[in-house]
Amino acid sequence: MLNPKTLEDFGAKMSALLANSPVKDIEKNAKAAMSGVFAKLDLVTREEFDVQTLVLARTRAKLKELEARVTALEKARSGE
Repeated sequence: MLNPKTLEDFGAKMSALLANSPVKDIEKNAKAAMSGVFAKLDLVTREEFDVQTLVLARTRAKLKELEARVTALEKARSGE
């Protein structure tokens, strides 16, 4: 049967090996390259998108309310 300490040591060595491998460098370079590409594009963060979605929802609600008021005023005026 395998000793749990041996398994932990093996896992730690594998993690250290992967952390120091060229794969980690490639991943870091790919992330940097993608960040550069995204920075050149006209993109917004998810947080900014969510905020603008809420603003749009409130604006639409206000517009609906104002349209209803205009309709009511027009009816009242034509009833004169």
